[in-house]
Amino acid sequence: MADDRLIVALDVSTMDEVKAIVTSLGDAVSFYKVGMELFYAEGEKTIRYLQEQGKHVFLDLKLHDIPNTVAHGVSSLTYVGANLITIHGQGGPVMMKAAVQAARESAEKLGVERPKLLAITVLTSFDEEAWTATGGQLPISDQVIRLARLAKECGMDGVVCSALEAKMIRQACGEDFLIVTPGIRPSFATTDDQKRIATPASALQDGASRLVIGRPITQAAEPREAVRLIIEEMESLSK
Repeated sequence: MADDRLIVALDVSTMDEVKAIVTSLGDAVSFYKVGMELFYAEGEKTIRYLQEQGKHVFLDLKLHDIPNTVAHGVSSLTYVGANLITIHGQGGPVMMKAAVQAARESAEKLGVERPKLLAITVLTSFDEEAWTATGGQLPISDQVIRLARLAKECGMDGVVCSALEAKMIRQACGEDFLIVTPGIRPSFATTDDQKRIATPASALQDGASRLVIGRPITQAAEPREAVRLIIEEMESLSK
């Protein structure tokens, strides 16, 4: 059976690739991430297709612009029907509050469930050296906590962050705050280009709500078996 805590990243660019992955995984996966590559190539039909298959959708477009533009973007994406939408936390409190209001008002107008909004903290591709090179003054972990607290104050539902910061965010923001963690690598996988990574079990142990995993599943020789092994790792916490 699928575990809703696992989100499989559809880091591809065509509907044929999407359909091949979703078909191969079948009922083993219930939640998928659609990012920039796929959404910019195929648009909202990716969301429609996943909905038709009974799947939940994490739309990871990392909106970051002036508040009015982001608010209108969120309204449009609410109409498309994503379950989770990402907004850059570094866009600031006015932008995040505008996004929250837009999601609420659009959902009420359409008579649908409001999408959950997640603030991007610091991308998992950053290490401290790269972060300092871009002008980061605080250590990455301090900046992540600062943005997580700000996101909660603005009415955001949660954050996207490295699993290495999940425990601190859980302590700072409480049990109801969503923590979605990319950069998850199961024990059988390589680290690829991610710098701040964790295993499925350790991420959940540290407070993550949902885990985003792409290549270890979609590029595996046996994708469905990879999912089974990952869920086994996730469930090892309760044994």
